Amino acid sequence: MSFLNQLKQQAQALQTRQGDELQYLDANTEATEAACKTVWHYFMELPRQLNVIEPAAVGLSLDGKSTWPAMKQADFRFDARKKTLRGKEVFDYLALGWRLEPAEATALVAAGLPKGRVSVNFPPDLERVERRLRAGQVRHDRQELRHPETNRLQAIVFEHDMAARASVRVTPDHDHGSFDVRLAAVGGLEIAGTRYAVAQLNTAALDELAKLIVGQPSRFI
Repeated sequence: MSFLNQLKQQAQALQTRQGDELQYLDANTEATEAACKTVWHYFMELPRQLNVIEPAAVGLSLDGKSTWPAMKQADFRFDARKKTLRGKEVFDYLALGWRLEPAEATALVAAGLPKGRVSVNFPPDLERVERRLRAGQVRHDRQELRHPETNRLQAIVFEHDMAARASVRVTPDHDHGSFDVRLAAVGGLEIAGTRYAVAQLNTAALDELAKLIVGQPSRFI
């Protein structure tokens, strides 16, 4: 066999392998997009119901000691964006976002919304509070308390709004046929994540997500 024929065989084998890989990717993309449409329809309908119900939020706390007043979840909104992948338009992400606010917000606004105040003086406590502030996008001011004579740092005080934001973001991985789900301030001021295969992210799984949002027992994570 001539060297040219050897090169032809190598090229043909490579083309066959590339074609198989492309078919695999296309099949994953098609299945992922079908699951995205299931999420899209669910996320379109869910906010309409939750904006009427305004479910209670679980007890919130930045330091695990001082608790916030009774809170509700309101102003649920859905957003989805697309991108181009291998010449096709596909979903980039699908997301829900909403507010966590005092259950008696109307009365509190009339009287002036109260501020929360948390003081920490140990690094683990500081990291925990700062993590929870970020998770809930809680607006706050930070102040350092120092000893008047030695100027030694005694504590860090956070004065914060009694309000936060929560979200769920579903990001498809079309090549691998899976979804990354990021939950911020869902069931508490923390960030959590999980991964679902395309076949798993169905209406039953989304029902479990809805249960998690409203504070019912859930198997979503």
